[in-house]
Amino acid sequence: MAKMYYDQDCDLNVLKNETIAVIGYGSQGAAQAQNMRDSGLHVIIGLRPDSSFVATAKADGFEVFSTAEAAKKATIIQILAPDTKQPGIYKTDIEPNLEKGNAIVFSHGFNIHYDQITPKADVDVYMVAPKGPGHLVRRVYTEGGGVPSLIAIHQDATGTAHARALAHAAGVGAGRAGILETSFREETETDLFGEQAVLCGGVAHLIQAGFETLVEAGYEPEIAYFETLHETKLIVDLIYEGGMAKMRHSISDTAEWGDLTSGPRVIDGHVKQKMKEVLHDIQKDKGAKFAKDWIEETKNGYPNFERLRKQEAAHQIETVGAKLRGMMKFLGKK
Repeated sequence: MAKMYYDQDCDLNVLKNETIAVIGYGSQGAAQAQNMRDSGLHVIIGLRPDSSFVATAKADGFEVFSTAEAAKKATIIQILAPDTKQPGIYKTDIEPNLEKGNAIVFSHGFNIHYDQITPKADVDVYMVAPKGPGHLVRRVYTEGGGVPSLIAIHQDATGTAHARALAHAAGVGAGRAGILETSFREETETDLFGEQAVLCGGVAHLIQAGFETLVEAGYEPEIAYFETLHETKLIVDLIYEGGMAKMRHSISDTAEWGDLTSGPRVIDGHVKQKMKEVLHDIQKDKGAKFAKDWIEETKNGYPNFERLRKQEAAHQIETVGAKLRGMMKFLGKK
């Protein structure tokens, strides 16, 4: 079982003389930067001069520099730009400004694991990956709590990479909830699999298939929407709060009987075999087909990505959903 660390296992003093440059100020960048700053760490922000986030970061009280300037001023450079942008940023702005003993930090292992970024041998490379979206990482921290985080060490040039990673994660607030140690390989491959087979790809297409089944059988699209998409939140919240057990305890006996008897008919051995194929395509030691295809797609300007986006946006469930959500005035408060 993986070891769990908490605040008492982390020493923020490890980073007291460090300057941490957060590259990118989107959801995760803003949240992690503010949390570390409020934990007493010295944080600066690196952005393109024309970035729309420059004004936001300055308004939040940060010194903002160009990416290259920030990398030069910092001893720890945390790259929180999108995965597809990171290799170019690293090669152009970060690598020329690295000094021996610096650290490069990631919150997802894609570019290290799939060899899109190969750091110099004399710098630490580690991961701090909060298991929640940026707005949640920030909100929970301000409430006195924390979101659990993963850490991983790819390269320990200084002998202090592990201590740095623990302190960094604690600065983000994760030591309040739990810091779990993993590897770049495990984080990357399980994260991609979860997104594709379950959380995004699996759930979205299961909902669509259920919607289509009801509509094709003659039921009204609005009713199909409520029964296959809208109520998903109710069930997911219960699972999030207390696992499958709380969900099954909370629903009716009729719903639970249908869950236990019909669920395995839909998600059967055939589906699990397809999941294994998805995992195979993700795994680096099996050829990393997914990563190769995605990297090639980015190089070509995203033609298939944009086509698939348009295709999904045109699905009937989206038009029906937009109309129904327009009736739910409480959603505008979110």
